[in-house]
Amino acid sequence: MLSNIQKQIKKATRNSNINSNLLKVLSKPENEIKINFPVKINGSMEIFSGYRVQHNNYLGPFKGGLRYHPSVSLDEVNALSQWMTYKCALQDIPFGGAKGGIKIDTNNYKEQDIEKITRGFTKALYPYIGSNKDIPAPDVNTNSKIMDWMTDEYNNISGNFNLTSNMRSVFTGKSIDFGGSYVREEATGRGVALIIREWSLKNNYNLKGKNYIVQGFGNVGYYTCELLNSYGMNLIAVGDHSGYIQSNEGFNIFNLKDYVDKNKTINGYKHGKKINKETFFKIDCDIIIPCAIELQITKDNASSINCDLIVEAANGPIDYDAEQILENNNIKIIPDILANSGGVLVSYYEWLQNKRDEYWSEKYIRDRFDEKICETFIKIYNLSIKNKCSLRDASYNYALEKLQNNFIRKFSF
Repeated sequence: MLSNIQKQIKKATRNSNINSNLLKVLSKPENEIKINFPVKINGSMEIFSGYRVQHNNYLGPFKGGLRYHPSVSLDEVNALSQWMTYKCALQDIPFGGAKGGIKIDTNNYKEQDIEKITRGFTKALYPYIGSNKDIPAPDVNTNSKIMDWMTDEYNNISGNFNLTSNMRSVFTGKSIDFGGSYVREEATGRGVALIIREWSLKNNYNLKGKNYIVQGFGNVGYYTCELLNSYGMNLIAVGDHSGYIQSNEGFNIFNLKDYVDKNKTINGYKHGKKINKETFFKIDCDIIIPCAIELQITKDNASSINCDLIVEAANGPIDYDAEQILENNNIKIIPDILANSGGVLVSYYEWLQNKRDEYWSEKYIRDRFDEKICETFIKIYNLSIKNKCSLRDASYNYALEKLQNNFIRKFSF
């Protein structure tokens, strides 16, 4: 993924005036933290490897999720931390980029074991995080319950047994009762759908009756579908780690969500026919939305894709070579750092509420969120038209120029 980012930035900045020294600085993270910590599981000690990469904090404290997944590595979280830097800059949020996680298959552990592991990870991370230093959040296979455990453990370590606003603001993505924010769960998917709507308005592209396919049906996938459904769009294929299903007449997303909530997978869902991943990406549709993991669209399958638009709800789902093929085939792409930046936007709102000891209403947050997401898309879209470049190139250039202003002030000697 790191090489993917480097190629994307090189392409985006080839005709720009971005300071070459800034690009050198941003090519490496400020801090790479690897932690090996023991946890007693079923009477026996296990050693877990945890990571936190703090990429850049020119705009404010480091910010980014923690994922629990077997593929977690220093290289992976390094790449993800860079994307977070650009997402925050793109949304004009006073945060820098970070990412982290534990190399673990959560399916092999009970909930009480996951809590022990989470608390052990929090103890190991304690010296490196704080409400004005580095603010973790949920990511793949982590959720509000895990953030609540982390907040509680951090509070215990600090010796502050009253959950003050300052203690609450160390983590975002918490439950509402633990200082979390409304709209956080739906934020990323809602942002994806709103950006699709704004793109359609700019391109006179009527969404009603349009068919789309989604890879990944967790929070991001479902909440994207929920809003697209209200626009009159039709989900005709969906996939997750267990497989893929297709139905030309479309899926009832609410019934599908009920099934996934109960079974944790789409496997066995009665409606639609089973297909494989290769067939999924060959489906003739209007919009493709990858919401799963990175590098799903490559040079090996890009030529088979037949759609008008791909929206990167996941981080890095299209590799660099595939993107060149898609562009040559006139398939438009809304890039990840723009499309899925809604999550960090509501994380910022949660942090602000905690710091100010305020509680914002769901309607207030949703209205503020919708306005900001649409404003950001229009800003980047207009920049892409002005500079005659892709939305990805425009996104990187906007973010880099914002970082450059702070870089020049920092190193003006």
